[in-house]
Amino acid sequence: MRVWRRVIKVVNVPTKFISLFLVGISLSMAIAACNFEAKIIAKPSQNVEFTLASFIVTRNAYKAIIPKFTQKWQQEHNQTVRINQSYSPSGAQTRAVIDGLPADVVHLAMALDTSKIEQTGLIAPGWEKRLPNNSIVSQSVVALVTRKDNSQSINSWSDLAKDNLRLITADPKTSGVARWNFLALWNAAINSKGNEAKAADYVTKVYGNAPILSRDAREATDAFLKLGQGDVLINYEHEIILAQQKGLQANYVIPDVNISIDNPIAIVDKNVDRHGNREVVEAFVQFLFTPEAQAEFAKVGFRPVVDISAQTQELKQLAGKYPPVESLNKVSNFGGWNQVQTKFFADGAMFDQIQTKINR
Repeated sequence: MRVWRRVIKVVNVPTKFISLFLVGISLSMAIAACNFEAKIIAKPSQNVEFTLASFIVTRNAYKAIIPKFTQKWQQEHNQTVRINQSYSPSGAQTRAVIDGLPADVVHLAMALDTSKIEQTGLIAPGWEKRLPNNSIVSQSVVALVTRKDNSQSINSWSDLAKDNLRLITADPKTSGVARWNFLALWNAAINSKGNEAKAADYVTKVYGNAPILSRDAREATDAFLKLGQGDVLINYEHEIILAQQKGLQANYVIPDVNISIDNPIAIVDKNVDRHGNREVVEAFVQFLFTPEAQAEFAKVGFRPVVDISAQTQELKQLAGKYPPVESLNKVSNFGGWNQVQTKFFADGAMFDQIQTKINR
């Protein structure tokens, strides 16, 4: 019995202490659980990825831009971003996205291609107004490239109609760049000749001097600079600057009457919503308009689209290398891309009629 009583005393005396002890354990466990939950909340849910589809001549700019963006996102969000990339002619990219390429962002040669994707419902209406500069993220003008000796004395648009001249340019039916080239020729002709009949005769003569039409801008550049074909090449200014950076000999002039080659960027809304990556995609397209990204576009030949007041010293120096153009028209001066497409490039329209006249 003594033993029993002692046991009772031992058990009963610390009851309050045991209760407090158990409460302390509960509180400790609760605090630990909260800390663990906080750590889980602070940790990113997962790494992210998206797909960029762009026309081929932007590739070198994105080689520099993409690492800058992914590093910035990693620092600010503690997430690794994987950006899948696809490069091909603008028209080919347009068809690929419509046919199922899961692009989240499209950077194309002209708004006409972006509008084609919009018409399928993949891009929401009003995409042009959702980004700075009406969504034009890269810009260029048309250049005339000659041989070193310029034996044909080619200095202006009118010289392209000379007899026995061999012209290299891309096919407007397959290349977005080539449609800008055509529009630049038409713009110059209207500016100097004053009426459409004379302008049509001039453009027909110019295309009559082209023995072949290449598939895209890069193929045209290679034919002229690498294969030695032709006396003169019509192409993007930035394409020629890029060729010079690769060590190729390229002499060129920027005509004072020119066309602003405007390349839009757009988010492919349905793909983004399906992939659940809108935050990072929107951050990426906004980043493309920063002075940091625009400097990378400028380094490979694109004219900056950022207002000069927002430019860094580096970007101002790069922009200063591009000669100003006295008379620079836009596609809107010709009614916009829908009217231009119908008038010049639709089946049976002016370009097809020109091809028929020159028996191509």
